Amino acid sequence: MTPKAFKHWRKSLKLSQKEAATALGLKHRIVQYYEKGERDGKPIQIPKSVRLACWAISQGVTDFNGPEEAHS
Repeated sequence: MTPKAFKHWRKSLKLSQKEAATALGLKHRIVQYYEKGERDGKPIQIPKSVRLACWAISQGVTDFNGPEEAHS
């Protein structure tokens, strides 16, 4: 996920940077780094866990506590 794609994801859901950070369980500053593509002048990659969380949130999933337990 590129910084541009990350920002597009956030804006497509009409989330502020702070709201996106809360939804992803991140600090607001991290969202800013992801959108800029760098931190302190060094490139920063968006982790796979965050990319997957972005997809889940876009599908309406806001939390996951594991699969449902089967009842015998």
